Amino acid sequence: MRRVLKLAALGAAASLALTACGEAPEDNDTGTTNNDSGAGATDDSAATDDGAAAGGAEDFQACMVSDSGGFDDQSFNQSGKEGLDAAAESLGIETTEVESQSDADYASNVQNLVSQGCDLTIGVGFLLEDAIQEAAEQNTDTNFALIDSAFSDENFEPVQLDNAKPILFNTAEASFLAGYLAAGMSETGTVATFGGIQLPSVAIFMDGFADGVDKYNEDNDAEVQLLGWDKEAQDGSFSGDFENQAQGQTLTDQFIAQGADVIMPVAGPVGLGAAAAASDEDGVKIVWVDSDGYLTASEYSDIMLTSVMKQIGPAVEDTIAQTYEGGFTNEPYVGTLENDGVGLAPYHDFEDAVAEKTAVGPDGEEMPLNEVIDAYEEQIISGELTIETPNAPQ
Repeated sequence: MRRVLKLAALGAAASLALTACGEAPEDNDTGTTNNDSGAGATDDSAATDDGAAAGGAEDFQACMVSDSGGFDDQSFNQSGKEGLDAAAESLGIETTEVESQSDADYASNVQNLVSQGCDLTIGVGFLLEDAIQEAAEQNTDTNFALIDSAFSDENFEPVQLDNAKPILFNTAEASFLAGYLAAGMSETGTVATFGGIQLPSVAIFMDGFADGVDKYNEDNDAEVQLLGWDKEAQDGSFSGDFENQAQGQTLTDQFIAQGADVIMPVAGPVGLGAAAAASDEDGVKIVWVDSDGYLTASEYSDIMLTSVMKQIGPAVEDTIAQTYEGGFTNEPYVGTLENDGVGLAPYHDFEDAVAEKTAVGPDGEEMPLNEVIDAYEEQIISGELTIETPNAPQ
């Protein structure tokens, strides 16, 4: 059976050069802080008497900065915060989070946390790369982590920092499965995707999705059309940010007008606008990203076909635990299908509909669509099938 990912913190519920892949994780206007050391802050600590490399839980502080999407974005900021909260509960450490209101806040928010004595400061999202990298270079005696981006120099060449850990996800693998599924479930023969901003951690979803659609067409002698992304040209549709839900609705309305009936927005809260547009049309379904949209965007659960999930929360919790125990390393963590760092969410309300559809599987035999998805997942895990993308984590 396909390995289904579950976000524990929710409570309710191809050749990729992956250098130095980590182990799978264990099961003010400038920002709103959550600790007594900043304005408007509340203490989130749950200190215990347990000892640790840092001198005890009460002496260790893990901190997090969101991007401008905020911690209630129903996407990766929220997932990161769930990992921070889980670490506070499991380790009894002190935690502080600051919510950025705009791009202009990133550097000052990170520096404020460093000044508060954070032992580990985590930036959520590629937009915080510059702020985290600058702080890490200037504060070599403290540790940092960055979700969804590695570090680079002025020429965009990769760099490694001794005190900064990238937390990355090879979502192309899971998005391939979602693209195959979308093509197989489309009644119109047209599917679509769009991004928020054209960045590697966004385009990698779209690359995998495109490959999945292409593979479905190849296997089934079909001609399902993909709108919104040309993988070869690395060009497509983008909303321009991760906040403007109206723009997400406009783009989705345009795709629906062109016949798309399965749409994957890769745009954080902008995806809520896409879901709103889809919910107004009969037969249109959404593929969510980052978290299980059936749960995190539950107002649209009836149109959520599946979600391409990153296990951000467990990766964050594990990184905090390693640092607390004195085992911090700058080795990148890369989530894959093999280590359960990425995957598809359950089909939920569409489980029966997916099983009733048929497609030609990897062995050339027709079988239920859900079994075809399972088979391709196993091929990716085994290395028999590789998903190539220029946006792969490095």
